[in-house]
Amino acid sequence: EVRMMSLDNAFSDEDVIDFLARVRRFLNLAEDAPVALTAEDKIDGLSCSLRYEQGRLVRAATRGDGQVGEDVTANIETIDELPKRIENAPPLIEVRGEVYLPIPDFAALNQKRVDAGLPAFANPRNSAAGSIRQVNPKDAAERPLAVWSYGIGATEGISFKSHSEEIEWLRDNGFQVNPDIAVHESIGEVLERCHWWLDRREDLDFEIDGVVIKVDNIDLWNELGVAGREPRWAIAWKFPPTTATTKLLEIVWNVGRTGHLVPFAMLDPVRVGGVTVSTATLHNEEDLERKDVRAGDEVVVLRAGDVIPQVVSALPQKRPKGAKKPTPPKVCPACGTETVKPENSAFSICPNRSAWQI
Repeated sequence: EVRMMSLDNAFSDEDVIDFLARVRRFLNLAEDAPVALTAEDKIDGLSCSLRYEQGRLVRAATRGDGQVGEDVTANIETIDELPKRIENAPPLIEVRGEVYLPIPDFAALNQKRVDAGLPAFANPRNSAAGSIRQVNPKDAAERPLAVWSYGIGATEGISFKSHSEEIEWLRDNGFQVNPDIAVHESIGEVLERCHWWLDRREDLDFEIDGVVIKVDNIDLWNELGVAGREPRWAIAWKFPPTTATTKLLEIVWNVGRTGHLVPFAMLDPVRVGGVTVSTATLHNEEDLERKDVRAGDEVVVLRAGDVIPQVVSALPQKRPKGAKKPTPPKVCPACGTETVKPENSAFSICPNRSAWQI
């Protein structure tokens, strides 16, 4: 009933300072007028909305386009720590949260899959998103999913004056909220908190990719409104992208859901942005040719947007003798069908639709 929105991004301290200046200008406040702000870690997972009627969880949906998402109620109900009933609840309340996989549980899940001869998941965020979309709830129940709650959407019979009051209500009613969410009276305190989160990032047992900063007063949210799909009262201070150097062991090819043959790099495992990376995308044949990446190379790996690892470049000065340029396979690695390369395409494709990953 209340749209789930995206957030504008800040990539520097100056961007955060500009955000508060815009808030003051929009509200016709003096440049030094106090505006209380909250700062909370930005969980790297899958956003969802949890609808409670008369205290009972009746529907869970992914964010989708902000107004219509996928119904994942049966899978959400497998998360033990999430309240299925709320005592003394209002007639209606929608809880906003982020479904995620704790890092230790993600590692254990991957080990279990490898032991069973199954491919390992690439990262906690993607595996959480895939887990919550399982067709069979029993499969979702086998995944160690968790939920952080971070806000409230539609309500009946209850209202809140501030975001911090929302968080307190969620905490008091059994929802998992981060204990380190804090209210700040100055932009200096907010920036200090942002860097505090950045410094702690690799010590956490869950992935974060930034800090969400919000105006605390909800009445001001209504005055500030929304620009497009982004509220003027909030912004995400994104952590800088992190890179690492490691050895590219092998280049492999997968068949995508449109039949494209996509190259991937198998890497000597390396820690990047708080997680261990052993595979990275090479995008397509043209990008592979442009970067001149070869098996055996030392390569620079980046977690783009802190989600998808990619090979940025090779270090040709460290290239072993005899390293050969990779070529796309002449037959599909999934089904053995002869591949084709359409004119002006960046991809070779497998014409056998049954081999495509749906």
